[in-house]
Amino acid sequence: MTASWAQHGFITINCKSLEYGCLGPRPDQAPTLVLLHEGLGCLALWRDFPEKLAQATGLGIFTYSRAGYGQSDPADLPRPLNYMTREAEENLGLILNEMGITSAILIGHSDGASIAAVYAGTMKDGRIKGAVLMAPHFFTEPMGLKEIAMAKEVYETQDLKAKMAKYHKDPENCFRGWNDSWLHPEFEAWNIEPVLDEMPVPILAIQGEDDQYGTRAQIDVISKRSPSDVKPLMLDDCRHAPFIDQPDLVLDAIT
Repeated sequence: MTASWAQHGFITINCKSLEYGCLGPRPDQAPTLVLLHEGLGCLALWRDFPEKLAQATGLGIFTYSRAGYGQSDPADLPRPLNYMTREAEENLGLILNEMGITSAILIGHSDGASIAAVYAGTMKDGRIKGAVLMAPHFFTEPMGLKEIAMAKEVYETQDLKAKMAKYHKDPENCFRGWNDSWLHPEFEAWNIEPVLDEMPVPILAIQGEDDQYGTRAQIDVISKRSPSDVKPLMLDDCRHAPFIDQPDLVLDAIT
C-alpha cells in the first residue's frame, strides 16, 4: 500500500491533504471499519469511540477528516449542494485505495452516514461488506433545518467558533461549508433516497429518539426502500450522536 498503517498521518487525495488515524490490524490482516464523521465533526471528535470499537471487534479502524475539517486542508467554498454525493463518488474510493483497504464496513454519522449510504448504494464496490448508519440524512426535514438555522445564530453571536478552533484549524471554513449548504434555499429539496433502492449490503441503522436534526422517518425509509437486510435501532435518551449518548448500546449493536 502507498500509505503506512501508522497511528496518525496525512494522505493527499484530489490535491487535498487529509489527516487520518488508524488502529488495530492492518487491512491485509483483518477487515477494516471505516469511520465517516458528521457535518461539523473530524477525526478528533470521534473521541474514544475508535479505540472502543477496536477493542470490542478486534478489527482494524480507519478514520479521516474530510477537507474543511480537523487538521485537513480547507474545503473549496461554496460547497456544491450535492457535496455528500461528491465526497462518496470522488474521494472515498481513492482513500480506500490509498490505504490498501480491501474489506470494509462503513460506519457513518450524520453527513458521514449519508456519504456511506451513497457509496455503498451506488458505487458497487465489492470491498464494502456492510454499513452502519448513525443519524443518517436522506432528505431534509423542517425541524432539522430549523436547528441548523439556530446553529448559525449561535455561531455568529456566541463562542462556538472559539470552541470549534480546538478541533478544526479553520473553523470558519468548516462551519460555512456545512451551514451555508444546508441553509441554501435550494437545499430544502435535497433527497438521496434512491441510493437505497439497489443497496447491495446489510445495514445497521441507528438513531436517537430525541435526535434534534431528524425524525424516525430517516430510519423508516431505509427499511422501506432497501432490498438488503436492514436492522433498525432506535435509542431512548439519545439525541443526534448515538455513539456519545448511548455508547455501550451502539458498541454492542455494531459488534
